[in-house]
Order: sequence, then C-alpha cells, then structure tokens
Amino acid sequence: MLKNMPDLSHGDDAAAVNALRSAVMRLSRRLRHQRVDESLSPTEMSVLGTLARCGQATPGELARKEHVQPPSMTRIVALLEGKGLVRLEPHPDDRRQKVVTQTEQAEAMLAESRRRRNVFLAALAEELDEDEWAKLRAAAPVLEKLAHI
Repeated sequence: MLKNMPDLSHGDDAAAVNALRSAVMRLSRRLRHQRVDESLSPTEMSVLGTLARCGQATPGELARKEHVQPPSMTRIVALLEGKGLVRLEPHPDDRRQKVVTQTEQAEAMLAESRRRRNVFLAALAEELDEDEWAKLRAAAPVLEKLAHI
C-alpha cells in the first residue's frame, strides 16, 4: 500500500492524476478504433479478452471479473454464442451450470486485433525519444497493475 497516497487537494498530485486519467482514456479510445470486428461492443471484446487470459469460466465468474451483473453477462454470452465466438459446455462438477469457452474464430479475431493494436502503438512509440521510450517501458508494469487492482 502506498504510504504517501496522492493528495488530490495538492496541485501537483491532482494534476498528475488528471493527466493520467485523460491520457489513458484518449489512448484507449484510439486503440478501440483498431478493432478487427466493429460489430462487437467493448464489453463483448472485454469478455473475449478475459476468456483468452483466464481460460474457460462460468457466466457468474465472468460477471465478477467484468464487474457486471449476472443477468447482463448471460445476455452477453448469448450474443457471443450467436456470433460463433463462444460455446457453452457442461460444467464438469455442477450439472446446473455451464462453462463458457472461446472458439477458434474468437482466438483468431483476438490475435488479429492484438496485432493491429500493437502495430498502432509501435507507430506511436516511434515518435518518442529514447528517454521517453525507456520511461514508458518502465511504466508498463505499473499501468498493468493499476488495470487489475
């Protein structure tokens, strides 16, 4: 835990938090435009990404990981299943539940989406000098941690 938490009443800390929020949101919007399948919502893409990172999961587990209500996740999974991007399989231990697994089509789409986004970010990074690039490389694990807190 941070001992010297950012003090939002202090000008420098408030400005840093504001700049970070603004930059992350703008970059996120620009990255969303690099998607392969524009018909998928950001939430649907996020669910597929979670399945890619974590493996198969129940709809309830996905709802917790995605911070949505279980009925919403049930609808999202149904939409993804209808598009051939996930399949529902029997749960190995609980016959009342299903397990959501991504399909090969989803894996290929996510791989192409990651490739496009990486190419986009690499092109942006070419505009940085060595010092800026070193700072960004060093910040990547910290940003990753913030994304998963």
